[in-house]
Amino acid sequence: MRVLVVAVGTRGDVAPYTGLAAPFAARGHEVAIAAYGPFAELVTTAGAEFLALPGDPRDANSWAQLQHGGKVGTGPFGLARLMSMMTDEMVALAEAIRRSANDFGADVLLLSMPATLGYHVAEHLDRPSMGVFLQPAFPTAEHPPSLLGFGRSLGPVGNRVAGQVVVGTMGLIFARAIRTVRARLGLPALSSAEVTRVMSAWPVQHGYSPTLLPRPRDWRPELDVAGFLWPAVDPGWQPSAELTAFLDDGPPPVYVGFGSRVFGDAPRLSRLVDDALAMAGVRGVIQAGWSDLRARSNRSITIGEAPHSWLFPKMSALVHHAGAGTTAAGVLAGRPTVGVPVVADQPFWAGRLAMLGVGPRPVPHRKLTAERLGAAIRAAVEHRPYRDRALELAGQLRAEDGAGRVVAAVERLVRTTEESR
Repeated sequence: MRVLVVAVGTRGDVAPYTGLAAPFAARGHEVAIAAYGPFAELVTTAGAEFLALPGDPRDANSWAQLQHGGKVGTGPFGLARLMSMMTDEMVALAEAIRRSANDFGADVLLLSMPATLGYHVAEHLDRPSMGVFLQPAFPTAEHPPSLLGFGRSLGPVGNRVAGQVVVGTMGLIFARAIRTVRARLGLPALSSAEVTRVMSAWPVQHGYSPTLLPRPRDWRPELDVAGFLWPAVDPGWQPSAELTAFLDDGPPPVYVGFGSRVFGDAPRLSRLVDDALAMAGVRGVIQAGWSDLRARSNRSITIGEAPHSWLFPKMSALVHHAGAGTTAAGVLAGRPTVGVPVVADQPFWAGRLAMLGVGPRPVPHRKLTAERLGAAIRAAVEHRPYRDRALELAGQLRAEDGAGRVVAAVERLVRTTEESR
């Protein structure tokens, strides 16, 4: 079958889906990934066909970047503002999904969370679809919703109410886009309540580990937790001679990186990171990322893109924004982590890491100081139980096969759909 994956967002929102290409190919299926233009090489290197979506997540005015720096914020109001920004792009996205599905001849659509509007496109095309989310989004009593910006449980009642607020807010904000898209596709109009009802049996596989966050017992049967989706690695990638020499020239350093976030105060943040590393008495590998962070002392080195699967095991500890994919890579490497969450699901994963005992309490970006970060780095490096716990979890993650479970679920979905026709 021909499988279309729609991955909307920054690099961390796309890279995990490249790990589906090889498992689907091993079963005789073809895969295309629709994503923003900057990720074309990331997709094709994994062996999947690339289909371009309109937009550029590197643009400081895109919804993917407006999340930080106080322009959106966290919590329910921050979520509402973010969703409002995204709404303007949803209709164009739906048309791009329709075009991609037709061009590729897709038999089934797999949709990341921001691409959920593709459900209505799949209905129009009479094709089965499935959500493949990288974070939990459905109400449960067992943990707070990941997108609300909370790292701690609100209690069973509070967790479920908060989850319902998130789902309700998203439904209200996207109602106009859904109405417009369904009208353009010639589908019957649906109220918000009817949309909720028709999607109540929609299957969703979650691409994170049940070891880190077990499947809630109060979820409906169609919601499952498959395991992390590991990004494909470019077989031709090689570290620079400078990086290799730096790693060989002293004790294992600490990784610091904030992925695809574009910070307006990158020079100040670079100085802060160098000061924190000096206070902790450690060397550092600073990943420039989209903010172009730069090391400012001889105890650190600045690098560009590097596979986390290669780099992280060579570190003594990790400092990052706690995005779902970077969180996964850090735990798989068995390294203590200092979470510096910025927005969206990052506080959730950062809080989860601390709760699991793989690092100290998170240091939110808005409260970041050299003193706080330096103390957290020192604790991550020196407190042996953090490392022991990380190594324990790493062993459990290696036994999981998230991509294999997603492939099996998709095959069941298509087979069931064909049998019902």
